[in-house]
Amino acid sequence: MHARFPVQWVTRPHSDKWHDFRGYAGRVAGGVFKPGDEIMVLPSGFKSRIKAIYGSDLKETNEAFSPMSCTITLDDNIDISRGDLIAKPNNPPVASQDIVAMICWFSPEKSLQVRGKYTIRHTTRDARAIIQQVDYKVDINTLHKIEDDLDLSLNEIGRVRLRTSAPLFHDSYSINRNTGSFILVDEMTNMTVAAGMII
Repeated sequence: MHARFPVQWVTRPHSDKWHDFRGYAGRVAGGVFKPGDEIMVLPSGFKSRIKAIYGSDLKETNEAFSPMSCTITLDDNIDISRGDLIAKPNNPPVASQDIVAMICWFSPEKSLQVRGKYTIRHTTRDARAIIQQVDYKVDINTLHKIEDDLDLSLNEIGRVRLRTSAPLFHDSYSINRNTGSFILVDEMTNMTVAAGMII
């Protein structure tokens, strides 16, 4: 699996032991990372090498793999923040604002709105998203496509096209469940209204 590390937060412990320590904490979303590996940070595109990896107990480890939580330090002091993605340069994720996905609708109060605006939460990155169109619904009994009724209500599944306010760094769900999935949140109520799998 392709190596993926969404940055949850930047950590700088306040201790003489960790003077000048700058680490990037999160959970490995795919593949394996080891000290010495060349990495690329998205969206900046900056490259560096892994200096050290620390487990949740802040003890050094020789590798980190999914779904391990850890802190990574780099050889270079480059600008990284929450929502950035650390990957390996030889197999970067797709970067796009146009997303095609299968979604399951959760809200009993509201149906999905074409041209509706939502918050999309993908790994550690949030953005705004607009539903551009519904391609079809899926009959959950026969798995046939329904193309003459595109209104998605509670527990219904459909294929949709979204455009996001910032690029998402993703893989298809069939390759990586972590970087290939997302949720949609209603901006008015802050309720989760859908879960999606990127095609």
